Amino acid sequence: MISYFWFFIAAAFEIAGCYTFWMWLRQDKSLYWLLPGILCLVLFAFVLTRVEAELAGRSYAAYGGIYIVASLIWLSSVEKSRILLTDYIGVILCLFGAGIILFDPKFENASGM
Repeated sequence: MISYFWFFIAAAFEIAGCYTFWMWLRQDKSLYWLLPGILCLVLFAFVLTRVEAELAGRSYAAYGGIYIVASLIWLSSVEKSRILLTDYIGVILCLFGAGIILFDPKFENASGM
């Protein structure tokens, strides 16, 4: 269960870091927006290494489902945009795929979930 915690923390840092770059490039924000963005992306990379897994690639693939859910939460809460039916369908399909990876007995044993 502790891996879920790290996945959600990593997703928050990754989305926040990328969002600052988005604001700088697409919204003409100050270059100073990149400083917290870079820090968030460094923290994202560090936090994702806290997930105990035998193989990094499998861990990152499972993280993808968490990232998609976190992205839709960000879309709704920070950007105040309505989540569409197609968003819900897409997230269900992605979570199903991530679940196949995540609940593989070999992954569970290696990750301590």
